[in-house]
Amino acid sequence: MTRNSKPTPPIEPPGRELLSGRRVVITAAAGSGIGGSLARRCMLEGATITISDAHERRLGETADVLEEEFGVRPATYVCDVTNEDSVQTLVAGAIDSMGSYDTWMNNAGLGGNGLITDLSDAEWSKVLDVTLTGTFRCLRAALPHLYEQATGAVVNNASVLAWRAQEMQAHYAAAKAGVMALTRTAAIEAADHNVRVNAVSPSLAMHPNLEKVTPPGLLAELIDKEAFGRAAEPWEVANVMVFLASDLSSYMTGEIVPVSSQHA
Repeated sequence: MTRNSKPTPPIEPPGRELLSGRRVVITAAAGSGIGGSLARRCMLEGATITISDAHERRLGETADVLEEEFGVRPATYVCDVTNEDSVQTLVAGAIDSMGSYDTWMNNAGLGGNGLITDLSDAEWSKVLDVTLTGTFRCLRAALPHLYEQATGAVVNNASVLAWRAQEMQAHYAAAKAGVMALTRTAAIEAADHNVRVNAVSPSLAMHPNLEKVTPPGLLAELIDKEAFGRAAEPWEVANVMVFLASDLSSYMTGEIVPVSSQHA
């Protein structure tokens, strides 16, 4: 493939029962992005899932699609990760619908664009509240149940922007760097309870909603920096999240795994 040719994404691999028997909770699972792909991938890998999202209509549509493909409708709960009661309802609902859970996937996050000199306190705080504090709220609510079972795995969704500078992304980058630090700290605390906590760090996963919130021309510029000349498919990120939840990564905790082909 020459650099000027249009790259062809690989074919998604079949399920391999990596999560057979697992009961998984996924936040921000609606739509065609990483969350929706993660929900599908977990079911492909044999898991029973509970999915949540702040968008009720899109959450229902995602459940419809999964039910049509797999013949089983996942439990759904509308959850706003900026609201403690909403998060607690999700935890209780997951236990009620599945009997328990042993895997928790924190996918909720909020982006945006703005120069540091232009960002308002409200814009800064909104991104931090969803992306970082929302992850914290979910960990605080979800970990005690995993501790009681003395087993389980948590996978958080960070971003390479926590490592790599990109203009107009100060709030998002700071939030995702916080998710990385939170992951490492939670992993040390959870290890005493035989619970693992890891995170993925994607560079660029293409989905329709991303195009709606990205300034014109920026996506093409970012794609050109990727070694493969294309963005990741959302399922390629989901595959790594499944790996981190599975027994294949049984000795990994506190790790941040890049899902990236971007040039240094």
